[in-house]
Amino acid sequence: MAIDRQGAGLVIIRVCLGVFFIFSAYNKLRGRWFTDSSILRGQLETWLQNAAPGSFSQQYLQRFAIPGAVVLARLVPAGEFICGLALLLVFWTPIFALLAFVMVLNYHIASGAIFDLSFLANRAGLPVLGSTLGLAVGGIRLRWSLG
Repeated sequence: MAIDRQGAGLVIIRVCLGVFFIFSAYNKLRGRWFTDSSILRGQLETWLQNAAPGSFSQQYLQRFAIPGAVVLARLVPAGEFICGLALLLVFWTPIFALLAFVMVLNYHIASGAIFDLSFLANRAGLPVLGSTLGLAVGGIRLRWSLG
């Protein structure tokens, strides 16, 4: 019986990302994001102060993230937890991996990190984006999927 090394590799990535997103959500819940959206709003306003005038990050923060901070402070931890749980349970892996990719991408756009060369060495940047996108594309191959 041959071992499916590609499938095994995807399982390892899926489990690690599932744990990563669950604990990211846990840290936000411990930080009271659900009850105090000013924590997220303060971070977004700090990023806005550091954003280059006219940059995509500045526009994104002013038009979407800061006005939606009250809702995002609740959606982000919930989304991270649901995505993490779905990845651990192998439930619709490609869909939840794509959702996780979009959440992480939004974070890096808002912070402006994705537009800086140092992003390529960011431990929570390219590896997480690449892994979630890889699962979104290749996760359909995973056995025991409930979706």
